[in-house]
Amino acid sequence: MTSREIVVYITPPDEPVLSASLAPSFDYTRSTGPVLGAFFTGLRDRRLVGNRDSAGTVHLPPVEFDPHTRRALTETVEVGSGSGIEGLVVAWTWVPEPTEVNPVDSPFAWALVRFDGADTAMLLPLAADGPDAVSTGMRVRLRWAAERTGTVHDIACVVPADAPVDAGVDDDEVPRSESEPVTIVVTPIGLSVTHTAGPAESEYLRAIVQGKVLGRRRSNGPEVYVPPRDYCPSDGVAMGEYVEVSDIGTVTTFGIVNVPFAGQQIKPPYVTAYILLDGSDVPIQHLVLGCEASEVRMGMRVRAVWTPESERPASMKAIAHFEPTGDPDADPDTYADHL
Repeated sequence: MTSREIVVYITPPDEPVLSASLAPSFDYTRSTGPVLGAFFTGLRDRRLVGNRDSAGTVHLPPVEFDPHTRRALTETVEVGSGSGIEGLVVAWTWVPEPTEVNPVDSPFAWALVRFDGADTAMLLPLAADGPDAVSTGMRVRLRWAAERTGTVHDIACVVPADAPVDAGVDDDEVPRSESEPVTIVVTPIGLSVTHTAGPAESEYLRAIVQGKVLGRRRSNGPEVYVPPRDYCPSDGVAMGEYVEVSDIGTVTTFGIVNVPFAGQQIKPPYVTAYILLDGSDVPIQHLVLGCEASEVRMGMRVRAVWTPESERPASMKAIAHFEPTGDPDADPDTYADHL
């Protein structure tokens, strides 16, 4: 199939749009530096460590630079240690139905708590027997997590100051840790969403499960967009007919991934490339495997490697990757306008 040999694709009438629950996530990793490092090390050792600025304000959590002079802050202040750390609720809001991402399973309050000895407040979960048991200005006591690793989650929650002591958790004697200071913090970041595909995207996903790549032609021109759109991004006019394009194409531009990262599923080095499929006027991005990363080049002809039909999802993962066809490279003039 050449770049202009395309097949008109007739879609079944009244097909519903598709939707799916998605949970994109990644681990955010950062170095702590001396200021936040002291704070996180203190949490691991059941201590609250803040710092003092030039005006005498004690910040908890600590800040790295003075808000008045903009100079780096170096004076740390230990606000408290063990289980006898108390403070005041500055503001709060009740959470009647916690979700799986909340730190407490039962209904609780998010509260801004200003601990004794600090001048700023921390946002922490407050475990209480209903919203009537929470008020601005109430005294609360910090409760540590049973296992601590040097993150803000080392604070399990705060509880009313007159709540019963939890034996084994609220013990007062806390030996100072002799282990290494906390220098790296890894924070999982996630989002749960329900994505509803538009009509054109739904047609594309239904076709890709069948091993077909679907595009759509502009109403006001010959260009074919892959994936198909509902409306043309150039003029906002509704797109025209659907067309099936080839699963063979040309590498236009590419990059070689050499650096490993959390969650990586392919061992570096490998190539991610923009591929102009025959019959399409918009490149798609995908993996190019089946050869050494150093062998990939602009103009290389590649074909889709499909996942087995019984395992094929309604997503771009229906194509496992692209691999070289072995054909001669495409003439640069054929993809020069698609870089």
